[in-house]
Amino acid sequence: MRVSVIGGSTVSAAVYEQAVKVGRLLAERDHTVVCGGLGGVMRGVCEGASGGGGPTVGILPGEEVAAANEFVDIPIATGLGHARNALVVMNGDAVVAIDGGPGTLSELGLAAVYDRPVAGLGTHDVPGVRQVGTAAAAVDHVEAHA
Repeated sequence: MRVSVIGGSTVSAAVYEQAVKVGRLLAERDHTVVCGGLGGVMRGVCEGASGGGGPTVGILPGEEVAAANEFVDIPIATGLGHARNALVVMNGDAVVAIDGGPGTLSELGLAAVYDRPVAGLGTHDVPGVRQVGTAAAAVDHVEAHA
């Protein structure tokens, strides 16, 4: 299954480590990580997935594939800016949201529009987001509901 992981581009060390855990668990359970391909949660989840032997896809806002973080296996340049958020959500069968600001909030709205199950770790408390407390609970939720 492909799982979109969304979240803040600038995060604390604790949030970053949570993203690494989510990525590693997804990889260990044979899932592909899809994200925005840049820093913060996106880099953390890709680092974790890479460490767990899983593939990563980064759907980038700009025109340069070289802008992807070093743990992205398949960078996709879009030139769409924040409009690429729809592509991040649509290319996952489910979504894990970790932390995040307005960009993450837009992706959560798109997840509702496209009927994707969402697990939230310290993210916006909005309808359709199942708030969970651990990386394992997040992965369990998306596996059970995708």
